[in-house]
Parts: sequence; C-alpha cells; structure tokens
Amino acid sequence: MRNETPASGAAPGDGLVRAGAIVFIIGAVATLVTVAPLFLGTEPFPPIAYGVCMLMGVGFLIAGAGVLRSIAAQRRQAKASA
Repeated sequence: MRNETPASGAAPGDGLVRAGAIVFIIGAVATLVTVAPLFLGTEPFPPIAYGVCMLMGVGFLIAGAGVLRSIAAQRRQAKASA
C-alpha cells in the first residue's frame, strides 16, 4: 500500500512551486504590459520594464526547484519504507 501525503499536509517543495507560480504570473503580466505598446503604436516602456519580464524565467526555475525537492523527498521516503 502506498503512503500518500494527506490532503491537509504540505509536501516539501510545495511552497517553492506556489511561489514560482506567483513570480511566473507576475512576469507574464509584465510581458503582456511591456509588449502592448509595440502593438498599440505608443511610446515603449523604459528598459527596466523589460527586466521585470525576466521574472517569468525566474518563476519557472523556482517552481522547477520545488518539483525537484518534492521528488527528492518522495525518493527518500520510498527508500526509508523499503
């Protein structure tokens, strides 16, 4: 029988995945806002705005680290129960 994490318990890495998703969404919104003036023909945003768009990649990396941490914890748990 498999030992699963209860629905109320947070597994290791869950916080990183949530934080990564939030950072990714902020970066995605910043990307949409930054690209909009190019299509609307208005004045483009300053270069710092394009730097905020990099949060998409940062969020993806944070979430990926959370997934890897969760995998490692599950492997340790499986090894301990075997």
